[in-house]
Amino acid sequence: MKKHLGYAHRLDDDRRIKLADFDPGEDAGLNREDAEKQTAGLIEELVELQELLYAVGSQSLLVVLQGRDTSGKDGTIRHVTGPLNSQSCSVDSFKVPTEEELAHDFLWRVHARTPLAGDIKIFNRSHYEDVLVGRVHKLAPKEIWSQRYDHINAFERLLTDSGTIILKVYLHISKKEQEQRLLEREKDSIKSWKLSVNDWKEREHWNDYTAAYEDALSRCSTKHAPWFIVPADKKWFRNLAVAEILRDALTPFKKTWLKQLKETGQERKKEIDEYRRNRV
Repeated sequence: MKKHLGYAHRLDDDRRIKLADFDPGEDAGLNREDAEKQTAGLIEELVELQELLYAVGSQSLLVVLQGRDTSGKDGTIRHVTGPLNSQSCSVDSFKVPTEEELAHDFLWRVHARTPLAGDIKIFNRSHYEDVLVGRVHKLAPKEIWSQRYDHINAFERLLTDSGTIILKVYLHISKKEQEQRLLEREKDSIKSWKLSVNDWKEREHWNDYTAAYEDALSRCSTKHAPWFIVPADKKWFRNLAVAEILRDALTPFKKTWLKQLKETGQERKKEIDEYRRNRV
């Protein structure tokens, strides 16, 4: 029997990435029902791990979600992290920079939104927009954006050295599936608010975005802040893969967290016992 190595493709070295080598329709031979059962089990584990992360408060988790339009960033957040406790799990989206943000370095607005110790933060788009949209639409000259890969790597190294666990997820969707989803949005009165003519215009830059993503994935995949390529044509498989990424990243810390909480509990018990003795 083949050993299960994970549903996503982890990138944590400096090899050159070609997106054409990864099948966006991949499903590991699973059917939807089995995948959704697995996802539910993983989310149960995540809920427990989130509680431990928050209770110990020595680390944080940053999940970076990137992908082309309709790749499922909102859906992933809703289905995978939606069940988590909102007290310590939140989402930040990065839109067009404000005038104030443009007056600072490109990482200024990002650093301010990184998670507090004990918290989980989901970035719906992120600092990588500056080497994606900024590059494709020539919002900055090449001599500027080409330096940003090194700045990003140094920034992520700073965060991990400070106790933040970083997981970066690229939702890999095919051009055909994207077109189908855009057409479905046009027909759905509830989802049509998400649709704009720019969604269709951006498809004209498909190859440019492919090149930009390949450079970002290749140049910013490190052991301390790995990229994961998640096949995203099948939403139920996408959710399973992302839930597994999060569970697998937090599980190695579980034993240590439980030990820390036990020690903390013993110390607090001593304080309570001493308080009661002094009241007598």
